[in-house]
Amino acid sequence: MKISHEFEVERPIERVWETFQDVPTVAQCLPGASITEEKGDNVYAGAVEVKLGPMNAKFEGEATVTPDHSSHSGSIIGKGVDRSGGSRGSVDVEYRLAGVGGHTRVFVEADIKLSGAVAQFGRTGLIEEMSRRLIDELVYCLHSKLDAATPEEAATI
Repeated sequence: MKISHEFEVERPIERVWETFQDVPTVAQCLPGASITEEKGDNVYAGAVEVKLGPMNAKFEGEATVTPDHSSHSGSIIGKGVDRSGGSRGSVDVEYRLAGVGGHTRVFVEADIKLSGAVAQFGRTGLIEEMSRRLIDELVYCLHSKLDAATPEEAATI
């Protein structure tokens, strides 16, 4: 399932790019996501908990983040397993930032693959709806963190 999102952050591109490079901070802005280990070489272990209809799933796995500083773009390749429900998931995300005046436009394309019990919800539109909610939460949280007066204040958001 392919999903595309685009949103604007009311900050200059360099400031937004700097924040995007702090993977644990970005993970804090995604409800249900957590980083459990920074493995090095831009590889992170973590989990994503989601509710899809009547089903709760906790995907545990790894993600590799590959930024391209020269083009303000990058990719995230992740895969995980929901041990309780026996489902598997993978995601291939491409993102790009573009400066628009003093603001930043963020373009995100994700290819999500699911198998097992959770896969049935991909056909009902629930995953697309959930991804929109996650993006809305991400944008709100990023704005709040970028508005913080100090790094300490941003860490509490």
